[in-house]
Amino acid sequence: MPFKRRNGGRNKKGRGHVSFVRCSNCSRCVPKDKAIKRFLIRNMVEQAAVRDIAEASVYQEYALPKLYIKTVYCVSCAIHAKVVRVRSREGRRDRTPPQRFKGFSKEKKTAKA
Repeated sequence: MPFKRRNGGRNKKGRGHVSFVRCSNCSRCVPKDKAIKRFLIRNMVEQAAVRDIAEASVYQEYALPKLYIKTVYCVSCAIHAKVVRVRSREGRRDRTPPQRFKGFSKEKKTAKA
């Protein structure tokens, strides 16, 4: 029978069994290697209240804490929430990682002369 993906949709390779994690959206048990994992970093306070807190604060340079959340999705929830997309047969063969966001690039921008 033909198979859809070279890795079977998993990152297991030599391991016989991997532990399960729960989907952040629907609590379905998903193998840890199959789950779609995203790391969400955002401010603890919404943007509208940042200025009010800064004005009311005693400290001049107070850095507001950030919220670090690791979300784990099952495949169906990740597709439904548009975290990942369904790719064509030719697109599934492309194994290059997706482009990173511009805000997270580590290399410095150089001025073109």
